[in-house]
Amino acid sequence: MPAEPARTRGAVGRITRGTTNTNRLRRVDRWIARHPALRRTPDPFVVDLGYGASGVTAFELEARLRRARPGVEVRGLEIDPARVARAEAQLAEVRAGRTPFAQDARVSFARGGFEVPGERHPAVIRAFNVLRQYDEADVDAAWQRMAARLQPGGILVEGTCDELGRICTWVEVGADAVPRTLTVSLRLAELGSPAVAAERLPKALIHRNVPGEPVHALIAALDAEWIRAAPASAFGPVQRWRTALGALTAAGWPLQARARWRLGEVTVPWALVAPAS
Repeated sequence: MPAEPARTRGAVGRITRGTTNTNRLRRVDRWIARHPALRRTPDPFVVDLGYGASGVTAFELEARLRRARPGVEVRGLEIDPARVARAEAQLAEVRAGRTPFAQDARVSFARGGFEVPGERHPAVIRAFNVLRQYDEADVDAAWQRMAARLQPGGILVEGTCDELGRICTWVEVGADAVPRTLTVSLRLAELGSPAVAAERLPKALIHRNVPGEPVHALIAALDAEWIRAAPASAFGPVQRWRTALGALTAAGWPLQARARWRLGEVTVPWALVAPAS
């Protein structure tokens, strides 16, 4: 049986590194803003789980989502009481109008972990750069705990990114705790190779990027088509990316969300990359 995350005085999980950078999660935020789980819910309540040393990612998330879904509320959760206190001090600055964020931003902070405390059920839980600091064996139990707190039709978005938010990957998990898709999102300007995404795969996949594993085959195929598409770079990196993804599609890879290719994204069904064993 996978080991369950430890409890920290009622909160499920453990205090992790907490690295936070402004604008780091912009790629996944914009993806969430377009998702039907947010747009169609009667209660647009969103949880930013494990926001880290600063509450800025929760404020940024609310600012981006409110443009797509009026009335959205974001609650940041952290296990470390000191981080909650710091985020609440930041919230006071927001309310006083001393930040770039709207004074009426519907953001709150509380102490909590994978159990996602409270009576209200979120439409979306975003848990970024949290599980990467756990063991692979912990992932399934954490997904199940978080997914159990979702609204019907809600989603868990669990993933990781680099410090500047230029390399991002995430898994969409349904309220039934079943993973649905993997998304890779890259900043195309100055991209040397899409294989760089392997360094930032979600914990469920990062140790699976080895020959014989489906995710390794996907990354290898994407990298090969990126190389073949080099002549298209004369028309810019977006055209090169689209050419590479078009070639993968023609070869039978079931790529999704074609409209978002221009953003440096590619989404595939989870079944395509699920661990072989």
